[in-house]
Amino acid sequence: MSLEPTVASRAIYRGRVATLRVDDVRMPSGRIERREIVEHPGAAAVVPVTDDHEVVMVRQYRKAVESALLEIPAGTLNAGETALACAHRELAEETGLACDVMMPLITFVPSPGLLTEEITLFLARGLRPVPRMVQAEEEGLQVVRVPVDQIAQLISRGDVRDSKTIIGLMLLSWR
Repeated sequence: MSLEPTVASRAIYRGRVATLRVDDVRMPSGRIERREIVEHPGAAAVVPVTDDHEVVMVRQYRKAVESALLEIPAGTLNAGETALACAHRELAEETGLACDVMMPLITFVPSPGLLTEEITLFLARGLRPVPRMVQAEEEGLQVVRVPVDQIAQLISRGDVRDSKTIIGLMLLSWR
């Protein structure tokens, strides 16, 4: 049972990846409040670690923050796609790598105040090259290898700023 039951809901924008929905909800006091919710199909992200103890990352431009960010490979789930299949697909598309082992680490909600997205993080080991098929939205993406022993510095200097990457790299440091 919801603590904020929805009394009315309407989609005000439907995009390629996300839908913006406005819900009117009844508060425990009976008062009606409005909630703005971004519906997202979910995502998968991968911490790929080489046999040489490097994390394979990507640098890509993110319009929302007007900056090129250093991130772990990740992407949105396609319709009917599992997080595991998405992780394998994104690893190959973004880095040109496949893996022998794809181990789930955690599923988390990056912004539960307004976003329905859940991201499942995986650890990839046993990396090997495969043909890289860069998608149009990944134009300009650069593959970067970072020694595992430099991860803490990257985070503390602010060189890594997005939540999925910080969480994935911190979970790696616990292993």
